[in-house]
Amino acid sequence: MAPGPGTRTAAARYVPVSALLNASRSGPVFTTEVCRDAGRFAELAPEWHALYRRCRTATPFQNHAWLHSWWLSYGQGGGPGAARGGRGRLRVVLVRRDGEPVAAVALMLTHRPLPVLVHLGGSITDFSDVLLDDEYADTAAPALAQALAELARTAVIDLREVRPGAAADRLYDCWRGPRRRLADSVCLELPAVPMDGLLTRLPAARAQRARAKLRRLDALGIGERVVERAEIPAAVERLLALHRLQWQGRGVTTEHLSGRFAEHLTRAVRAMAESGDARVTEFTLAGAVVAADVTLMSGHLAGGYLYGADPELRARKADVATMLLRGGAGWISASGRTTLSMLRGDEPYKHHWRPETVTNQRLLLARSALAPSLHLVVARAVGRGRAAELVKRARPRLRARRGGDKG
Repeated sequence: MAPGPGTRTAAARYVPVSALLNASRSGPVFTTEVCRDAGRFAELAPEWHALYRRCRTATPFQNHAWLHSWWLSYGQGGGPGAARGGRGRLRVVLVRRDGEPVAAVALMLTHRPLPVLVHLGGSITDFSDVLLDDEYADTAAPALAQALAELARTAVIDLREVRPGAAADRLYDCWRGPRRRLADSVCLELPAVPMDGLLTRLPAARAQRARAKLRRLDALGIGERVVERAEIPAAVERLLALHRLQWQGRGVTTEHLSGRFAEHLTRAVRAMAESGDARVTEFTLAGAVVAADVTLMSGHLAGGYLYGADPELRARKADVATMLLRGGAGWISASGRTTLSMLRGDEPYKHHWRPETVTNQRLLLARSALAPSLHLVVARAVGRGRAAELVKRARPRLRARRGGDKG
């Protein structure tokens, strides 16, 4: 049985902080626990999951299964590129109201080179956030802010990829020290409606072309099946093989080809599928699996996280993006979710469906004494952003110049 919030165990396992966060004796008592151990983090799964369900704005990437799996593969010495000295850097904060969790956030301590507290999940995670119980959010957010201020005595808190309207916005609003809000990645989103509803969003000519693509898929006889939970490890392995095949000879996110990514994705998706928060779909042609897709879900949002497709589909003039969208649109809308997210990325093919552009936020928080450190983190972020924009603008000219040289 997991120890209770006030129980003291060996210091190596976790550090409970029984700090009274509400001065009024007649009001609710808030206490915090700072977990620094992966084993204790695993034990928190039932409480974390219940709070996750009570937070309306939570995305799939705040699911305990995703966060804990990421820490196991990346945080505690997960090979090249993992957090340096991962062991001992875990900082999972829970705030309880009269013993019941009402706020939580999973962080880790890094040095860039300054001490910075960042979300678990790294670059393979599309959204980050804190969890706040919807019923108690007005009081839980200040309690979490105070707990984080106590924790971050020497570190800046850097919350990346926060969706507009996320629970972290409440944390930002009640933060008493220096703070900054920056733009982060662009995401594209559609309403969670069936395919017919998505077609009505398109101009007549484009909708006609989309219907022709759908008829082509039907003529090819492409089948679709939801992978059973017991088969997920083998299905994820097939998906990653197809993903590698589709990007062969082209630029690919190299991390998606790594063993630790495969380990994390398999473990996280299998656990999330058990709770109805992930789904693996395979597409078949003449009995062979020719494409596969992983969709991650929270209470109101579903997003296609990763897919793989045999290049033979394109050779046979099957539009893979249309196939995947049709495959997901129907069941996502039927599930009662409201948002079909294409997650991060501004790729041209996504714009064919006239999605809404949503820009994630980067929220930076610090204690007053750390204002210079916060300004330095902001300056580095802005400088990198400008450099990336210059590279993006230069690429078309470089391509044109190279083409001219060949001539």
